[in-house]
Amino acid sequence: MGDQQRLWALVETWKRAIDDFVALVRDLPEESWDLPTDLPGWSIKDNVSHTAHLESVLAGGPEETIAVEPAPHLKTPMAYYTEQGVLSRKDRSMPQLAAEIEAAAALRLQRLMDNPPTDANASTMKTPGDVGWTDESLLSNRPLDVWMHEQDIRRALDLPGGFDSPAARHVINVFAQSLRMVLGKRVAAPAGSTVALVLDGMGQISSATVRPDGRAYTSYGERPTVTITMSPEDYVVAAGGRRPPSNVTFEGDADLGQRVVDNLAVTP
Repeated sequence: MGDQQRLWALVETWKRAIDDFVALVRDLPEESWDLPTDLPGWSIKDNVSHTAHLESVLAGGPEETIAVEPAPHLKTPMAYYTEQGVLSRKDRSMPQLAAEIEAAAALRLQRLMDNPPTDANASTMKTPGDVGWTDESLLSNRPLDVWMHEQDIRRALDLPGGFDSPAARHVINVFAQSLRMVLGKRVAAPAGSTVALVLDGMGQISSATVRPDGRAYTSYGERPTVTITMSPEDYVVAAGGRRPPSNVTFEGDADLGQRVVDNLAVTP
């Protein structure tokens, strides 16, 4: 698949994620807006405000610059940046936030249609917080971020769903690619160790083996030192840095498997 086709597939995945997100939050009853989520310090409404902030900025909207008081959940400059977008929308209703997301996404989609991305390594025109991303990095990140916040909201509402979408498949695929980094760098497993990751209903999504130099590579066919099995949701909350998985099984070296599980988080 060439760059242009792959990048446009990411655009379509993002737009579907936006549509699903807006459909979920637009009519939520007001008594649910302040329910806490797995993200420390953020309610359901805060997740929606954050999404509105980033989509608005990417569509060319103004950057909010307001004072942000220190808080336990604000640990990085990017966290302070995103908190500005949340705090500046405290007085907006959920329907207003949903409309802002929808309008910003429509504007950005039209611009992408008018000038489709063709080079994965091109420096993108605008990113959240002006981080130095390529077009592919930005287009990959947006459906991931939107879908993860949809799931944060769904868990807060005890309303499971959304795992049959293109964005869900994209997120799990992105997280699965990090297994070699987790195994080789974070866990520092012995050379020759092989870890296979299996999700219920999906089968094996990744396998990684450690080289003699300590680096790990994506492997195919090697006999696993340990096979780790969990549900897709448990994997998403662990790899997404939300919380530890609730139900994991190991076949083989359980100690190595547990060390991998303890280091799965790859998003802040």
